[in-house]
Amino acid sequence: MREPSAILRQATVDIDRPPGGIRRAGGSRAAWAPLLLAMAAVVYNDWVLEFVLPTGLDFRHSYVSELYAADQPFHELFGGIEIVAAVLVVAGALLAGRQAPGPLASAGWWSLVAFGASSVADVIVPMRCAPSVESPCEAVNPWHTTTSALVHAALFASMALLVAAAATDRPPSPLLRRWGPWVLASALLTALSTVGPLLGRPGWHGMTQRAHLLLVGVWFVLLAAALRADARRAPVPDAAVPLRPSG
Repeated sequence: MREPSAILRQATVDIDRPPGGIRRAGGSRAAWAPLLLAMAAVVYNDWVLEFVLPTGLDFRHSYVSELYAADQPFHELFGGIEIVAAVLVVAGALLAGRQAPGPLASAGWWSLVAFGASSVADVIVPMRCAPSVESPCEAVNPWHTTTSALVHAALFASMALLVAAAATDRPPSPLLRRWGPWVLASALLTALSTVGPLLGRPGWHGMTQRAHLLLVGVWFVLLAAALRADARRAPVPDAAVPLRPSG
């Protein structure tokens, strides 16, 4: 007959074991973090609703943040969606950060948490009006411009740190190491292309900003795919206790 301690050890091994019989590192966290980040990639690009809603804004020449400017008709809808996206990012980053392989990766995930928190602040202090359609409206709103700058600083910090971690931490992350630098460079280029109105030169910045947001979505999907791939490559062997005949 099996001893109680052996039964307890076997029960512990069985926790979080998928049907295939191999228990993956991180358990349920390894499944939830990629899912949350993939969902965030979709929700974060809520600007596509412009094509079905009468926003009154020209997507070629307007900032996405104008959609939730204080005087806009869909202010609450787009502001609420932005907050949902931020919550998804923060939750996914916190879960992923708990299994970070090293200090660089950990700092990268915490930067992504800061990105989500700054995104919430961006909604709390929105633009007063939409400068692309209201000529007296200023393009530079001190509080909103500050929170937007924090959003970008945290985003690019997360990209740089996680890309660096993908190459130096052990085990490395091949997906992030290969594609991360390209996404980082493209996102940085499109972000810099949106500052025209802040320098008194508006026009066509809406196109590049929406391209930037698509690239941020690609970054979230890349993180999700890398987490899934890394979890599959690093199974935790079962420490199964052999069954003994009873009696």
